Amino acid sequence: MRSQWQCLLQNLGSWQGSFAQLNCQGKLLEDIPSETILELKEDRQTLRQTVRRFIDGQPKDLAKDLILEYRSLNRSTTFFENGAFSQGSLQFAPYAEFGAEMGLIYGDRRLRLVPLYDKAAQLDRITLIREHLPHSITIERPTLTLDDLLGKWEGEAITIAADWLEPEVISTSTEWNQDGDRVTMSLQMGAQILTSTAIINSLHPQILTFPENNIQTLFLPDGASLTCPLAIASRQPFRLSVSWLLEPNLHQRMVRAYDAKGAWSSLSLVTERKAL
Repeated sequence: MRSQWQCLLQNLGSWQGSFAQLNCQGKLLEDIPSETILELKEDRQTLRQTVRRFIDGQPKDLAKDLILEYRSLNRSTTFFENGAFSQGSLQFAPYAEFGAEMGLIYGDRRLRLVPLYDKAAQLDRITLIREHLPHSITIERPTLTLDDLLGKWEGEAITIAADWLEPEVISTSTEWNQDGDRVTMSLQMGAQILTSTAIINSLHPQILTFPENNIQTLFLPDGASLTCPLAIASRQPFRLSVSWLLEPNLHQRMVRAYDAKGAWSSLSLVTERKAL
């Protein structure tokens, strides 16, 4: 298995795209072209990350480029072998802002999502980052729809626990069914089966609401979606999840889980193909 540092290096390159700011219903507030450069320095042991934003095709302000350098990783950032990663708060606390970034990578494209909660623990805004390497010929996918998900999907989940023990790999099966404005999602991970029922929002069809636990799934551009609580309740476990339809029959999602004490507990990467 690759080390966390080797997994990070799967992201090397000049990633071009944009930072889109959305409200919690998915309405676009602003979309700023960007370039994120990840490169090894001459010592081959230090990684430099440069984040640059553009206005009218020109760098916004070179003096304000965000430049970070890494020689190691801390517990707030976790990588999978293909370069997919998550970084964010290790602990949810009341009356403090909270958020986490989840990033998926597929060939010459990356997708990153950052849900942010305000001090009242309410979902406040979302950052959607769509990126590609230079000269990419892979086109951006349309906005995800429920029809894209309907049916049965099968694959596996790789889970990394917060104590960084050896990753656990288990089989998965996810099934989506629709009956009018009701949608049932059934997830089987190993021997565990979870079933949830959502309602299609009549005013915002890009939103599925799971009323029993105040969770919503928001369909987004580039075949993406975000599933998370509309408000985080104290002393209740919760999950943040980003998904990406890589191909019509290939789907991937990342799940960042927190326990009842608000501590980050695990990170899972689920890859599934649509059953024939």
